[in-house]
Amino acid sequence: MAYIFDPDLLQETCKQNLDLPLEEKFEAISDALDKRCPGRIPSKRRWIFNVAGGAMGMLTVLYGSMSEYLIFFGTPIPTGGYSGRYWADVYDIVLDGEMWCYTQGQFEPAIYKPGDMAYLRRGTDKGYRMKPRTWMLKYARGFIPQMLPFGVLGSTVTTLDFRSMRQQFWDYSRILMKEILKGKL
Repeated sequence: MAYIFDPDLLQETCKQNLDLPLEEKFEAISDALDKRCPGRIPSKRRWIFNVAGGAMGMLTVLYGSMSEYLIFFGTPIPTGGYSGRYWADVYDIVLDGEMWCYTQGQFEPAIYKPGDMAYLRRGTDKGYRMKPRTWMLKYARGFIPQMLPFGVLGSTVTTLDFRSMRQQFWDYSRILMKEILKGKL
């Protein structure tokens, strides 16, 4: 399967903008991705609360298809939780702050700082903790619909935050439909 985004190029793009203030960093990375993939990254975005695996943060959807998604995700306060286990590979590129991760049987955390990329191979899981003011570019490739119950619906069951659920589905679906209509799932 051909993918639109490449994890190494995403990391390179992020590293080139690490010295900027946070909001400028988001804009510069979005602009660079839009130049590489014209018409795929929306110019208008909104931040939406998200609780998945016990970790609360905010996200904004940059891209979504049946086989890929790209979001900014983070939190101004500390959080942590369970990654989930997916039929997709997940790449987390730290833009600001610090993320600690561990897998079953691992007794020392793997620590990721700005510019580092954490990798969650499909079919695996981990625990993670984000320090205050940790933000990242998250990229997933694989069977994305299988991820939605954990990342969107699961939090709605426990928080009853139907507004955030609608917003996430709307933003993802709007981009997904554009891709379907282009014939480039």
